[in-house]
Amino acid sequence: MGKTELLEATGHVLGLHEINLDIREGETFVIMGLSGSGKSTLIRHFNRLIEPTAGRILVDGENVLGLGPAALRAFRRHKASMVFQRFALLPHKTVLENVIYGLIIDGAPRQEARDRGMRQIELVGLAGFEGRYPGQLSGGMQQRVGLARALATDAEILLMDEAFSALDPLIRHDMQMQLRDIQSRLHKTIVFITHDLDEALLLGNHIAILKDGRLRQVGTGAGILMAPADDYVARFVRDVNRARTVTCGALAEPGPVFPSPQAASGASGWVIISDGSGGHGLMRAGGGVRNGEAQLEDAVTIEASANVEEAFGALARRDRPLVVMADGRPSGLLAWQSVLRALQRDGGRHPAPERDA
Repeated sequence: MGKTELLEATGHVLGLHEINLDIREGETFVIMGLSGSGKSTLIRHFNRLIEPTAGRILVDGENVLGLGPAALRAFRRHKASMVFQRFALLPHKTVLENVIYGLIIDGAPRQEARDRGMRQIELVGLAGFEGRYPGQLSGGMQQRVGLARALATDAEILLMDEAFSALDPLIRHDMQMQLRDIQSRLHKTIVFITHDLDEALLLGNHIAILKDGRLRQVGTGAGILMAPADDYVARFVRDVNRARTVTCGALAEPGPVFPSPQAASGASGWVIISDGSGGHGLMRAGGGVRNGEAQLEDAVTIEASANVEEAFGALARRDRPLVVMADGRPSGLLAWQSVLRALQRDGGRHPAPERDA
């Protein structure tokens, strides 16, 4: 029974149905969908701002649904902080007072709270503004205060419910990049809600796509782009710039690695010659040795983590593949043909995803 049929038959609205997610420690996990998909409802289940009808929410093996009132308050204060879309700052308190408010309520000594608060204010780029009031700040600065407040508790989990959606595009991009920088240093477990696919692809290690309270697909951004689970997801990702999202490592084809041209005598196609000391060459198997001399091509390398767009220049200047490197070692070959296949779209056959009422 679908969402509409359930409403007509029972008068009840389906919030979420059969949602199973495995969120890894230290990753940024993005939950996305259009309005009415259930994404904000889902994140509010994680800290029980909304009580689920059934199911389990396991954090470090403990079921959050089994926590009593006192334990739940402690969980919200120390384990899972939340950043809201509308800032939720206290207008009569300064930036620093807002940031340390939760610490003071929790009984932290004032000087310790101030020291912790100032560290987070500096981390989010607001040093010098700690004495200002929210009304004296821009929207982006107010959201940084909200982020600093969430970080001040040193919670392991950050729940961010469309935290950047109300910001202007340029400020929003700045906040996205700042969050990436902070995450690279702190390695929090972040659950990030958005309706913006570009934002999801920029921030998420893994992405879950919801529609009508149901999970349509979970995977890496590149994985979803390259292999959408169904027609809805395919339409959703149709117009994404794949070149900026798909990594070279995702498209690399296995490239045999040999220590010398002689060792590659029985291979076919392009092979990688690596002497083990950091030197790499390319050789087309079958033409690598002439009159006892090795015929090697210089290898141009690119990191597996680089996006495909970064490979365009090197590929355009050569008629041979690039050597893709991972952890300092050759991991495969990237050719134009692989890139072109990855960038193909469906020709616009599908209409855009319908927006829910």
